[in-house]
Amino acid sequence: MPKILIVDDEKSIRDTLIEILEFEKYTVDQASDGKEGWIMLEKNTYDVVLCDIKMPRMDGLELLEKVMTEGYQVPFVMISAHGNIETAVEATKKGAFDFIQKPPDLNRLLITLRNALDRTELVQETKKLRKKVSKAYNIVGESKGIIEIKETIEKVAPTDARVMITGENGTGKELVARWIHEKSQRSSSDLIEVNCAAIPSELIESELFGHEKGSFTSAHKQRIGKFEQANGGTLFLDEIGDMSLSAQAKVLRALQENQITRVGGDKSIKVNVRVLAATNKNLKAEIEEGRFREDLYHRISVVVIKVPALRERSDDINMLADHFLDQIASEYGDPRKEIDSKALSELVKMPWTGNIRELRNVIERLVIMSDNPIKLSDVKKYVDA
Repeated sequence: MPKILIVDDEKSIRDTLIEILEFEKYTVDQASDGKEGWIMLEKNTYDVVLCDIKMPRMDGLELLEKVMTEGYQVPFVMISAHGNIETAVEATKKGAFDFIQKPPDLNRLLITLRNALDRTELVQETKKLRKKVSKAYNIVGESKGIIEIKETIEKVAPTDARVMITGENGTGKELVARWIHEKSQRSSSDLIEVNCAAIPSELIESELFGHEKGSFTSAHKQRIGKFEQANGGTLFLDEIGDMSLSAQAKVLRALQENQITRVGGDKSIKVNVRVLAATNKNLKAEIEEGRFREDLYHRISVVVIKVPALRERSDDINMLADHFLDQIASEYGDPRKEIDSKALSELVKMPWTGNIRELRNVIERLVIMSDNPIKLSDVKKYVDA
C-alpha cells in the first residue's frame, strides 16, 4: 500500500487530506512543518510527499532542497495558497514533481498522486534492472591480472579520461568498457557501442557522425550518428584498429574540438562524449605500417588496460564456470547443474583460444547435453580439446 507524507502547518488541511487519502486506501503520515517533515523522512520511507510551501521553522522549498541535496528519490508535490507561476517554476527547478494550488481540486490531486507513484515505481524498477544488468556483466575472477584491471577501473572510471582496452578476441574487452561506464559519472546516460570491424568502410562515417537527407544515394532521410546519440554519455569504439584512415581523421577532429559535422552537412554540432576504445591489434605496429594514425592513438589511450587471455588466468576458470552455470540456469529457467572436480580439472587444462567467449559456449553446451552433475566423460564427449 503506497505511503504518503503530508507536510503542512494547517491542521485543517492535513485532516482533510488524510481523510481523502485514507478513503483511497493510502497509508498517510503527517508533519506540521519542514523540520518535523525532515525528521519523518529520515526515519521512514515514503512513496510521495505532499508539501506546503509557506511554513514556520523550515518552509517547503527549504525541505525540498534539503531532500534533493541528500539524494532522496521521493517525489514532492508542492501545495500552496500563495502559488503563482514564479513559485511553481522555482519549485520545479529545485526538483518538485508537480505544483498544486490550495484548495486542491480532488481529481487533480488524485491524478497527480497516481502519476507520482508511477514515477516512483519506474525509478525502483530501473534500479532493479541496473543491478540485474550489473550482475550479468560482472567481471569474474581473482587472478592478479583481473585484480589489477578492477583496481584500474576504480581509479579511471570517475574521470573523463579516454581509455584504450586491448586484448585477444573473446577476452572481455566490452565488459571492461561497460564497467568503466557503469562506475562513471555518466552512468545515468547511455553507453553507445560501435563495432568498427562490422561496418563497411564507406558507411562508418555515416554511422559515427550521421548524415543529412540526400547526402548520398541511399540517404532518404536525416540520420543521427553515434556521437550525437552518446552525447552526455559514453561512446565505445570496439575494434577501432579496423577503422578507415578517413574515419580516423574525423574522429580525431571530433575529439579535439568536441564537435562533429554530419555527412553532407555544413553545420558543426557540439558533443560531450567520453570515448572508450578497444582493439585486438597491435596499434603501434599498425602505426608503423601506416594503417593507424599516431595522433589519434595518443588521443584515445590516456589509460591503457590490457585484458589477459584466459590461458594466462587459468586460476579463474573454476570461478568463471561457476558463474556461467548460475547464469545459464537463470536464462533457461532450469535448476542449476553442477560440475564435478575431474571435469573442472579437464577444463582448466584446455588452451581456450577463444577465451571467455569460448568457455561460456562450452559450459552452455555441457549444460544442454549432460546429466547432472556434469562429468569428465561429458567434457571428453562434447568438448573439442
